[in-house]
Amino acid sequence: MAVSSSALRRLITYGRPYRRETAWAIAASILNKIFDLAPPILIGMAVDIIVQKDESLLGSWGIVGIERQFIILSILTFLIWSLESVFEYAYKRLWRNLAQAMQHHLRLDTYAHLQDLDLEFFEERSSGDLLSVLNDDINQLERFLDTGANDILQVVTTVLAIGGVFFAVAPQVAWMSMLPMPFILWGSIAFQKTLAPRYGDMRAKVGWLSARLANNLGGITTIKSYVAEAHERDRVAADSEAYRQSNRRAITLSAAFVPLIRIVILVGFTATLLYGGLETARGAIAVGTYSVMVFITQRLLWPLTSLGQTLDNYQRAMASTRRVFGLLDTPIAAHPGDRLLNPDQVRGAIALNNVEFGYRDRPPVLRGLSLEIPAGQTIAIVGATGSGKSTVVKLLLRLYEIQGGSITLDGMDIREVELRSLRRQIGWVSQEVFLFHGTVAENIAYGSFDAPREQIIEAAKLAEAHDFITQLPQGYDTLVGERGQKLSGGQRQRLAIARAILKDPPILILDEATSAVDNETEAAIQRSLDRITAHRTTIAIAHRLSTIRNADCIYVMDRGAIVEAGTHDQLLAQRGLYETLWRVQTGTLTASHP
Repeated sequence: MAVSSSALRRLITYGRPYRRETAWAIAASILNKIFDLAPPILIGMAVDIIVQKDESLLGSWGIVGIERQFIILSILTFLIWSLESVFEYAYKRLWRNLAQAMQHHLRLDTYAHLQDLDLEFFEERSSGDLLSVLNDDINQLERFLDTGANDILQVVTTVLAIGGVFFAVAPQVAWMSMLPMPFILWGSIAFQKTLAPRYGDMRAKVGWLSARLANNLGGITTIKSYVAEAHERDRVAADSEAYRQSNRRAITLSAAFVPLIRIVILVGFTATLLYGGLETARGAIAVGTYSVMVFITQRLLWPLTSLGQTLDNYQRAMASTRRVFGLLDTPIAAHPGDRLLNPDQVRGAIALNNVEFGYRDRPPVLRGLSLEIPAGQTIAIVGATGSGKSTVVKLLLRLYEIQGGSITLDGMDIREVELRSLRRQIGWVSQEVFLFHGTVAENIAYGSFDAPREQIIEAAKLAEAHDFITQLPQGYDTLVGERGQKLSGGQRQRLAIARAILKDPPILILDEATSAVDNETEAAIQRSLDRITAHRTTIAIAHRLSTIRNADCIYVMDRGAIVEAGTHDQLLAQRGLYETLWRVQTGTLTASHP
């Protein structure tokens, strides 16, 4: 219960900007329920007119004559029913709009926070689980706000309004109608305490299932190529069964609540019917009052049977609330920085000074790494897989934070630079090209969203992409498919190069930028890169040494440290690791040369 209360407080705190909308929705719910409870009273007044005639309640107000009293009663009935309908429309519209607004802003806030988290967080969480939070859990909150809040308000209004009427007109019977209330409240609290962990487990299970489905859909080509459909179906079946069983445990408890509440309600209703009837028979209670009591007791107690469904929705919503706010509470590791860079003044001189870094729960990747990258020069970093080349790029972009030493840009520590300002100065072409579902032109212009078509085409030409683009069915307006699946690896890579060219940053990072193209295309791209990298600081990371042989300086990395540095010819003359890598790739390594 305490955990649910904490989650509810967080939700209420988050909803403060919607105080006005919430107040109107609450008022509409209460007024709707008040007018909804009036018909039994009107029926009692009608019986009172028939039995008491001019001594009825309306008669005591100075309205005499049965005909006049029924006309007035009919007018009241019409007004009350009309107002009940008006406020029903009002509360449904207000609560639904409020639910949609909070759902919309909560999803945006959660997604925005998610984007600011460092990459290490995403290594620990599956994309399917995060999608489950952004979609399923936030939708669950929306469903509760849509109906659950109104249900709770109307139950409270019913108890207070009818309880007040009972004690006003027949205090000797009112306590019998109220007798079930403490048992219902006690049962509801016990119900919540038992149900909360079951729904928490259920939300976790659906997160695992979503993660499995998202992962499998992303790897559908691999599944098909390895004929693993049956294996993956069984794994999805296992996760789905775990979710089903978790849901079943929650359903077993929640389904029992309403029947138990009905039995308790039956006791109160029967006592009111019996004792009230006897009191009316001996004249202690008026016939009209007894009629009101019989009808209104049902209106008081019977809605409590829906309390089980309301509490069920409440516990589902609170389980989702804890997951959503748990994500929002995840701290952002990277310092955002506060110094802005002027693109026209960035020269692009980069220095790494005794940089230390290691991924979580792994040995250090970089050990006291130091290197200088002069402004406007092209340097290359080569080395075996796992030597730390791509890690250097991620640290320059501050996708991860260094754990020792410093990295400077034009003499300024990059940790002091505002993150977005820093990343705007860097164009990155990764070996793992990601294209968004959209057109070729939209993917080239990603990050340069306002670029005119002429600049997009010019960037494509520089990246040796224009020719193949014009051969596509709709040219630059051709849809590339999810992750660019309609294009070949080389075509995707050339679009990524065009995207970086269009950005026109002072610093360009090419991380295996030609790894997925054939030799002919590589030669064409290399000619373009010679023009692109002129007067621009360029960092090229490559396994293909032929692509970086003209670099101003080549750094050779091994086990997180620089072991050799120099031009292509200088490194070959040293007859070290670079020379060995070169001979392996050119096919000149012999058994006598290790």
